[in-house]
Amino acid sequence: MSIKLVVGLGNPGKEYLDTRHNMGFKLIDMLAEDLNNVRYKDDFNAKYSKCELEGQQFYIMKPMTYMNLSGQAVVPFCKYFKIDPSEIIVLCDDLALEPGRFRMRMNGSSGGQKGLKNIIDLFNTQEIKRIRIGIGEPHGANIVDYVLGVPDKDEQSKIANALDAALFALKYALVSQDFLKTMSRFNTNQIL
Repeated sequence: MSIKLVVGLGNPGKEYLDTRHNMGFKLIDMLAEDLNNVRYKDDFNAKYSKCELEGQQFYIMKPMTYMNLSGQAVVPFCKYFKIDPSEIIVLCDDLALEPGRFRMRMNGSSGGQKGLKNIIDLFNTQEIKRIRIGIGEPHGANIVDYVLGVPDKDEQSKIANALDAALFALKYALVSQDFLKTMSRFNTNQIL
């Protein structure tokens, strides 16, 4: 099945720009920068653009609903453009992965990521591809404060490496249109 939509999850607003919870926005922004000439439209409670990479056409999207309601932007968009949930890649942060790691999955539960959970719940399927960027666990800190906090310099460096590697893998998946092959090639246990 082809990849028709890449959704970066995050919270809109400058106050959230560099927070751990905005890894999906960061990765989609990196992709948009690589693609050049991305012109976002505002509709469906989202910023979105039609893009092309080496002959493959797809949309990129940043829901503007705030993280926990991301599905309220994604589902209507997909219904309008006739995109099946299996044709989506969601980009998001993951507490269970250490900073410096990223992981690709074909499907499964949200793993506690509330934006992904909202998308899964509203589509009523777990058959949604995702690329998760590790932000690490809060180690006793309040989870909300942690995900809405800014990583320290050491974490930022590790996360930047993971984002670079995830961008390369994402572009490979978009060009090859083979997420499973991309997973087998790029999923690693190494900290980047």
